[in-house]
Amino acid sequence: MDFDKETALVEAVFYLEGEPLNTEAIARITDLSKEVVAEVLTRLKERYAANDSGIELEQISGGWVITPKKELWSFLRERYGKKNEGKLSRAAMETLSIIAYSQPITRGEIEAIRGVSADNMIRLLAERSLIKEVGKKDIPGKPAQYGTTKEFLKFFRLNSIADLPKLDETESERFELAR
Repeated sequence: MDFDKETALVEAVFYLEGEPLNTEAIARITDLSKEVVAEVLTRLKERYAANDSGIELEQISGGWVITPKKELWSFLRERYGKKNEGKLSRAAMETLSIIAYSQPITRGEIEAIRGVSADNMIRLLAERSLIKEVGKKDIPGKPAQYGTTKEFLKFFRLNSIADLPKLDETESERFELAR
């Protein structure tokens, strides 16, 4: 694979993934070395820095993502801002599913099930009014418990939480890890 194809491959991965990726994840997905990925990221940053590019490579939440240039967002927000508000990343959907099927649930319990920090996803879902704090767990430290909202029901066109699709035994066991 020559360098241009490597750059094209990484760029295509960004397009398809749609969420921030760190260097290690990009290397794993593309089967390229971390050194080559770092070189490709530098090349993409330089390419997107050109005045005739409408996108830039930006680091968000410890990962890289291709986004519209900040100076263009005021032109794009009205048409694309609302459109993208309806989309959730896979990580956000996974966190939301855990909360929906296991509520009330604490941040620590969510993290035990997902195996990664849930801070950003909880913040995002709360900002979107899909989840809210529903109480405190009666254990030392009294951690907040989260549950879904009426907005969640509207978003997924559900009449009640009981209308969620039923989980099979394997899925059900996965959501019970933190219990």
